Amino acid sequence: MATRRRYDPDTEGIPITAGMPSGTIRPPTSSARRSPFLPTRLEAQLLAIYPATLLLGSIFSTLSPASRSAPYSSVSQSHPPEFAPSYFAQKKNVFNVYFVKVGWFWTTLAFAFFITFHPGFGQGVSTRRVRALLRYAAVTTWWVFVTQWFFGPPLIDTMFRFTGGQCELLRDPEAREGMSETREFITGATCKAVGGTWKGGHDISGHVFLLIMGSSLLWLEFLPALTRVEGLRDGRLITLSDGKTATVAVEKEAHKEGADATARGVKFALSVAALMWWMLLMTAAYFHTWFEKFTGLAVAFVGLWCVYFLPRGVPQLRAWLGMPGV
Repeated sequence: MATRRRYDPDTEGIPITAGMPSGTIRPPTSSARRSPFLPTRLEAQLLAIYPATLLLGSIFSTLSPASRSAPYSSVSQSHPPEFAPSYFAQKKNVFNVYFVKVGWFWTTLAFAFFITFHPGFGQGVSTRRVRALLRYAAVTTWWVFVTQWFFGPPLIDTMFRFTGGQCELLRDPEAREGMSETREFITGATCKAVGGTWKGGHDISGHVFLLIMGSSLLWLEFLPALTRVEGLRDGRLITLSDGKTATVAVEKEAHKEGADATARGVKFALSVAALMWWMLLMTAAYFHTWFEKFTGLAVAFVGLWCVYFLPRGVPQLRAWLGMPGV
């Protein structure tokens, strides 16, 4: 069942346009955020978990005797397997190989499960479901640009080469001795495919980027379903087509499908997001430098802001992407 639109008498004078999201529309209160481009208090608390997790993992790696005593390779951004201080510090641990390495598959599966089975999207090809798919497509495009392809090498590899990185062939001693100069390849993947080592530049943490991007997409999509629980509702400030601002909130909704309607489609997505958080903590504790993890966080936040917060202040963009839960 779609969320019903309810207007407060106090909203007189605020024009209702076709591009306005549904939900409860009211003028911003005196304590409201001054910019629609900023997250709500609840969203800010959620997003703050990510830098806090990176900080916690980094502190743990600094204070843990096992981590401090284990050698660390700046080339592989990890501890050598034979000296790994934990099972999760090994790149070949089962969660890294079958979950993180294919993290966008799990993100896509959880997102598909959510928009298919959660009753808040209505029946069939609803407007709310189409807009959710457009948001997913936008986030996925950013993931592709950063990690797979950006009119050539992905942004991660472009940044690596821009900061002085290159590929060094190390596997074949004879080939190495015969080289007058270091061989260069366009991407880290092609470098490793020919037995080289990708080194020398700044390596944005792809794991940090993927885990934050994937789990945040899921959280921001199903957060409105959770905020229908009493005490968690939180209004979002938007800019209307005439330049005025208003607050839109997700109404508490009674579904005919039963008391478990909010949980349908959410439990699996929540499990994937929780496992992504755990692997983010393990990445923060055992892989990459502080700055590499920070840039992975920053690049992920850029994509999230463009898809989930920029449309709140740009009605034309909001007409296409909408907002989760409305």
